[in-house]
Amino acid sequence: MYLITDYTKRKARELGVEVRPSKDPKKKIDVFQKGEKIASIGQAGAKDYGIYLKEEGKTVADERRRLYHLRHPKNTLGEALAKYLLW
Repeated sequence: MYLITDYTKRKARELGVEVRPSKDPKKKIDVFQKGEKIASIGQAGAKDYGIYLKEEGKTVADERRRLYHLRHPKNTLGEALAKYLLW
């Protein structure tokens, strides 16, 4: 089970959503708004900005974020939430 990072918790508060570990084993977190699930985001097992920040520092995390954004140009609801909450 994915442990939600402090970074993601802070970003969720800013956005006004609640995040919980996902019940889908392929995803990291489920995102809720007003008690209703709106998306499951993040690939289980993959690192995200908060993990890179904690494990490898800001310089590496910032570069990984830049590369993530280059690889994920679409902006569906799930992708937008992943970019905001995880990256």
